[in-house]
Amino acid sequence: MVEWRWMSRGARQVPDPWATPLIWTFAYAGAFALVVLLDVCGMLDRTGVALVTVSLLAALLGSRGRFGAAPGTALLCWICLNVLGTEPAGELSWAGHRDPGWMACLLTATVLGTATARILHARAAYRRLSPPDDPS
Repeated sequence: MVEWRWMSRGARQVPDPWATPLIWTFAYAGAFALVVLLDVCGMLDRTGVALVTVSLLAALLGSRGRFGAAPGTALLCWICLNVLGTEPAGELSWAGHRDPGWMACLLTATVLGTATARILHARAAYRRLSPPDDPS
């Protein structure tokens, strides 16, 4: 007798986070590409838009990385945003009224992305491993 089963059901491994150097490479390259794209579109003078865009990138990368990669990811995104997105362009500077908030925003986005991904993966793994309700 043939028993039909869904291929998608059953225990599957929770995906492993990407390696930290890979996350950091994507963080710097992605932030660089986003800042250049915003500059080409003429939206770089609005630093809030640039910060939100780079924060979304940081959250996306956080969802694929480890918690330990979060500070480095936020730092690399901030460096790219600071060097290319603010005056004086091409120089790393520290504005005491702006940069701590930017660093906090980027770090929060990265940590929230990582925590959300871990919760969703754990929830999906729990649902796959829990037995289905048998009405009989």
